[in-house]
Amino acid sequence: MTRVACIGECMIELREEADGRLCRGYGGDTFNTAVYLARLGTRTDYITALGDDSWSDELIAAWDAEGIGTQRVLRLPGRLPGLYIIQTDPKGERRFSYWRETAAARLLFQAPEAESIIEAIGTYDLVYLSGISLSLYGENGRERLFDVLGNARSKGRRVAFDTNFRPRGWPDLDVARTAFRQAFECADIILASTEDLDLLFGGNGVDELLTFSDRAEIVLKYPDLTGRVLSQGEDVVVPGKPAEDVVDTTAAGDSFAAAYLNARLSGQDPRSAAAAGHRLAGQVVRYRGAIIPREAMP
Repeated sequence: MTRVACIGECMIELREEADGRLCRGYGGDTFNTAVYLARLGTRTDYITALGDDSWSDELIAAWDAEGIGTQRVLRLPGRLPGLYIIQTDPKGERRFSYWRETAAARLLFQAPEAESIIEAIGTYDLVYLSGISLSLYGENGRERLFDVLGNARSKGRRVAFDTNFRPRGWPDLDVARTAFRQAFECADIILASTEDLDLLFGGNGVDELLTFSDRAEIVLKYPDLTGRVLSQGEDVVVPGKPAEDVVDTTAAGDSFAAAYLNARLSGQDPRSAAAAGHRLAGQVVRYRGAIIPREAMP
């Protein structure tokens, strides 16, 4: 059976309700993708670091309940998970506030205790990470990560990279551009949005990405929800249908990535995979928070 490793950070989520109350959950971009991959039937492990606190215990228990493998989660004494608050406007667009500078996840590629976990990354059929993953680890951590990904690819493993560019995670834009280009170089599948690319590279963002189309499968999402897939010399456009009852756009891109990758790993063609991504994302935006109820899965 195909095995996928998702690398990144899952945080405590506080969602602000209309009356000002906060509802607690959890989420994080690559973690959200891991949940939806597991629900769709792909064997998925999450690779991250947590603390030894009760919040981290709750996260592990919740991940186990979702069918996500947790044997690659490093537990660091004295550390805590990160925290974020979601505020949503009347149109369903969200704003995030973060408390994560000292989160355990940031130490994954620096902690000596993580050596066996890091080595295990090369045993997975597909390794999935994002631009937010890259922002966690610092320059030395990223170099270690790229070395591990390169080693995995040398063994015939594949890498999927989702751009997910968040400017606040990158104090130096030139450092971000260098890191993203390195990720593009080592990725077999690149999932990107024109919004991310424009923020990162300016008006030439799409052209920058397309220079890698001769060696990577590229999935490009436009503001009107159109999906464009460039794979093995083909350029396929798959329109998306806007949901009529959008409540919260959190994890729309993460769920799209999960459905797309699950479909491709199952042998479906790029057009069918992009359509599957649109279907799942269209359902996710109809619910509040990153993870929709299991019974709501399409």
